[in-house]
Amino acid sequence: MLLVLYNPSAGSGAAKGFFDEHVLPLLAANGKTVDLVAATEYADHAGKILVEFMQAHDGPVSVVLGSGDGTLNECMTSLAKATFTGLRGGPDSHRVSFALVPCGTANALYSTLFPPPEDPADVAYRLQSVKAFIAGGTKTVPLHLAITTLSSPPFARKRPQGKLCFFYSPIRCSYQTAKVSGVVVSTCLHASILKDSEKLRAEIPSMDRFKVAAQQNSHKWYKSHVKLLPAPEAGVVQIYDPLTKAFTTHPESDADDEPIVDVDDVFSYFLATVNFAIAPLTSKIPPAEATLDILMLRPLRSPVISIDSPAARADFVPVLYKVLGAAYQDGAHIDLCYTEDGSADAEGTGPVVIEYIRCGGFEWIPDADDEDAHNICTDGEISVIEREGRAVCSAASPDAVGGFLVYV
Repeated sequence: MLLVLYNPSAGSGAAKGFFDEHVLPLLAANGKTVDLVAATEYADHAGKILVEFMQAHDGPVSVVLGSGDGTLNECMTSLAKATFTGLRGGPDSHRVSFALVPCGTANALYSTLFPPPEDPADVAYRLQSVKAFIAGGTKTVPLHLAITTLSSPPFARKRPQGKLCFFYSPIRCSYQTAKVSGVVVSTCLHASILKDSEKLRAEIPSMDRFKVAAQQNSHKWYKSHVKLLPAPEAGVVQIYDPLTKAFTTHPESDADDEPIVDVDDVFSYFLATVNFAIAPLTSKIPPAEATLDILMLRPLRSPVISIDSPAARADFVPVLYKVLGAAYQDGAHIDLCYTEDGSADAEGTGPVVIEYIRCGGFEWIPDADDEDAHNICTDGEISVIEREGRAVCSAASPDAVGGFLVYV
């Protein structure tokens, strides 16, 4: 079954024109029968359309989706939370395969799967996933997910038993507090940028609003306690070593004693992902199981900063910008090390600037008095962790029953 779904409000609002002019004629010219063409009309409408489509049809479903990361997340979240008690068919009937058409502002997942050319608006570039579907639809990549649960105090020490979704096991969490992400879960600077950029959208509709939001938040540090949790098969938390270009066991993770790594510090940047190019090792050194790749930037690791002060925060901004700039240079940011004067350089001999962690999940427990540390971003959606609360995030993979895939 084939569903064509697009968000007419995504990005610059040109999705309908692009589908009418390019996508639908391409599908028709190649003999692809479309069972339903639908456009979203309100928030979360995409998920509702997809769930109803799956409830009405047997077998696996292919979706040509024109949107940004947010609408894709709506689809995945709605399906993950649905009970599917009325769905029929065999084991493959719950698989959803997406042919993505980038129509959003950033399109992080698409640009990760299909590295963009100089002109990301190029028609041929934007149709790559659709053409992969037309070519036979045999080459797909599974989408791992990050499941984030926002908890209010007091914390439940026992993992909730309500199964989040039948095709991403054995992750279990509360429906009411679960956030499903296919790209990124972040706090600190990344979450602040996403939050403040929305306030600037009307004034600055272009991508420049993200640069402005970054400037507004570049001096902020965030106080939190983090628990890094090992992936089941690895049994330990791993950390990337830029000298050996490989992951090694984190020095504070012991499989036989205490595999969990506790970090109580101030952070400038904290981002976890399952499918995002800013963590380049997800593709260069793919994990053997569902994991999160986490990028942590802790200013107090700098050899020239010992205290949190306004002056120290201002002095750290050039390091932060060096990291952000290097992220767009084929992932050069993960090889930066500190020099004696506190700058960041690939030839530095000091500690690594970015701690690149691979693990099964994490707990983010923000300082009760640090308001900004309570913001958390899940695929562009900003949520606020309650005072004395926490966020718990775990990686999940498709199982034999179903899952999400993308044509590549």
